Amino acid sequence: MVGVAVGTMALVVVLSVFNGLEDLIKGLYASFDADLKVMPYEGKSFEVDDAFLAEINKLEGIEILTEVIEDNALVKYGDHQVVATLKGVSGNFLAQDRFKDGYLNGELSLGEENRPQALIGRGLSYFLLLNLDNEFDLIQVFYPKDPKSGSIDPSSMYNREVIQPAGIFSVEKQIDDEFLIVPLDFASKLLEYGNRRTGLEIMVAEGYNVQTVKAELRSLLGEAFIVQDSDEQHASLLMTIRLEKLFVFLTLTFILAVASFNIFFSLSMLAIEKKKDIAVLIAMGGTKKLIRSIYLKEGAIIAFTGALVGLVLGFLICWTQDTYGLVSLGVSSSVIDAYPVKMQWTDFLYTSLSVVIITMIASYRPALIASRVNTTDHL
Repeated sequence: MVGVAVGTMALVVVLSVFNGLEDLIKGLYASFDADLKVMPYEGKSFEVDDAFLAEINKLEGIEILTEVIEDNALVKYGDHQVVATLKGVSGNFLAQDRFKDGYLNGELSLGEENRPQALIGRGLSYFLLLNLDNEFDLIQVFYPKDPKSGSIDPSSMYNREVIQPAGIFSVEKQIDDEFLIVPLDFASKLLEYGNRRTGLEIMVAEGYNVQTVKAELRSLLGEAFIVQDSDEQHASLLMTIRLEKLFVFLTLTFILAVASFNIFFSLSMLAIEKKKDIAVLIAMGGTKKLIRSIYLKEGAIIAFTGALVGLVLGFLICWTQDTYGLVSLGVSSSVIDAYPVKMQWTDFLYTSLSVVIITMIASYRPALIASRVNTTDHL
């Protein structure tokens, strides 16, 4: 019973930690990403006009529509340079509380039309050794273009714009290391995009279902566009976490199956030791079915009692960790102090079924051995 309880408890705790990590990652990205993102099915960009945007805005449930131009560019500050993801956004981007769950140093601003400003990720600012207090050094952004034939001027091979850094943000490491957020007009001028956009980001109004709005958008835009919700925007990362959770579940279940050999040998030894008693029961009229049921019931007692105790212990450990954060991550710069946990009833169900099935299988063979006792040999 103790072995089954410990195995059950371990399964519940580990699966709850993976659930917590998945929720943490979703939360970190959700604070920066839009509810829905529209991208072209083919190519990197698409044309937009006022009529196209107005048609999308008419859809019920759409609160904010942000135009986006996103591409890689070379960013230089002082003597340091790095390739970053340049994200040009329309003015309503900052009205969406994109950094409410993160960290911001400096001013949350994209400047004005004649004086654009940029928000830079913390990791990117480390690479460039950015100093917000230095008002004289500006960020230089370079983007390659098709050179004119016969030209030997290196400057004809790229566009160059300068922009003043306004603030440093921190949301999630990958985002912090890559993104430089600038006004839409600045990105359009640098990349020579004109009316083309690489994407549209949509915030769904409160009270509306994201999946419903997503379906209406797909119906409106047709097959020429892809509409992704927040999970689909990071599908590969979330899939990796879920696969890790699955393999950990299978691994711990296998360990539990190995531990169930204790049950098998214990019941087998009991069947061997009690052959005389079994023979007496048979002589008194007991059937083979009765003998099998005795050992199967004993296996069931071990399985259900151990599973119940393990589930309760697992629940208490997860509740304590979630409430008090007893086990720390040990990373001072982490967005949370302790390991995140989230309990799901499906994990409790699958864990219980796995434990009970494994234990009952381990009990079947000893029950079969006991039912085959020859009465004449042991009386």
